[in-house]
Amino acid sequence: MVQRIGLVGCGVISDIYLTNAALFRDIAFTACADARPEAARARAETYGITALTLDDLYASPEVDIVLNLTNPEAHAAVSMQALESGKHVYTEKPLATRLEDGRAIVELAAAKGLRVGSAPDTILGIGLQTARRMIDDGTVGTPISGVATIMSRGMEHWHPAPAYYFQPGGGPVLDMGPYYIGALVALLGPVAKVTASGRIGLDERVVTAAGPNVGQRIRPEVPTTIHALLEFQSGTRIALLASWDVWKHGHTPIEIHGGTASLRVPDPNFFGGTVEIARDRDHWEATPTTGNFYGVPNYPAAKPIHANYRGLGLADMAAAIEAGRPHRANSDWAFHILDVMLAILRSAESERAVVVDSRCERPAALSVAEADALLAQAPDAMRSRA
Repeated sequence: MVQRIGLVGCGVISDIYLTNAALFRDIAFTACADARPEAARARAETYGITALTLDDLYASPEVDIVLNLTNPEAHAAVSMQALESGKHVYTEKPLATRLEDGRAIVELAAAKGLRVGSAPDTILGIGLQTARRMIDDGTVGTPISGVATIMSRGMEHWHPAPAYYFQPGGGPVLDMGPYYIGALVALLGPVAKVTASGRIGLDERVVTAAGPNVGQRIRPEVPTTIHALLEFQSGTRIALLASWDVWKHGHTPIEIHGGTASLRVPDPNFFGGTVEIARDRDHWEATPTTGNFYGVPNYPAAKPIHANYRGLGLADMAAAIEAGRPHRANSDWAFHILDVMLAILRSAESERAVVVDSRCERPAALSVAEADALLAQAPDAMRSRA
């Protein structure tokens, strides 16, 4: 049975979910809502769905899953209201911005027998899944150490309304951390302890991105550079470098060094990329992923350079509901990511190591055949629709 999706939050990110929906067998959008009714009407007109008020969407018998695409501070309230209304929830990252809110979401869903899924579903992309297979099959050996880097000049240079990201609930760890920490947990398992240090890099940021806020001056209230050591339950140590104070750098997104090989993992913000492995000291062997459906660039639409198949996790959750199996981008994994991120922030503030109390299982691997089975048609037939 196709799961009917009601979208809450009709901002920029909603477009890729709505565009990609036609690719998948088990989901269909029926309605959308937004605190700005005009935004909901615009999305409804473009995609042939129904614009509703927020209350009407939660109550609608034509909605099985609420897709929560609101701003991070609203994630918890929207997810809780959807669950109280008897709907499954799939939310953009992060699950919440406060640990108690994330825990409340998980507990309410369990009490009501409902599903909660969460982005980033890039962990299910062919790039991350190829890297995972190289870890799982022993090619890399036992993972020992590694580095993950989230580095850029900052949100004010590209985001038209960046002020939120420099306030509590923002910063590079909470904004981009779900991609990197989510990928690392999917690859290596849960984190047991973190030690971090941070600072505010610039006292003032000036918005240069095109839009109504050009020239706006922002005084950051949260650290814009944080470096952390993640100690995984498995024993692996990963250094996480997260900064919006970097003009240019030469670091790869994620490197993992094992007993028999070193592994370069592609950018976890996207679904494809090239996986590289080194079995000696002289060269890297590249494994491109563009031969797979989910590795083919489709974004931005005008000139595709990235594989962006957001909605894959939602489609997996919908199929899992029908089959009665666990879904992969699940609430335990999302809650653990939130726990790790907030532990990093507490550690940086206190200048002490912080134990991460939560645990989760690694989301099940997604084989090529399983990923292809989520498509509305065979991969070759779907390529013209991507």
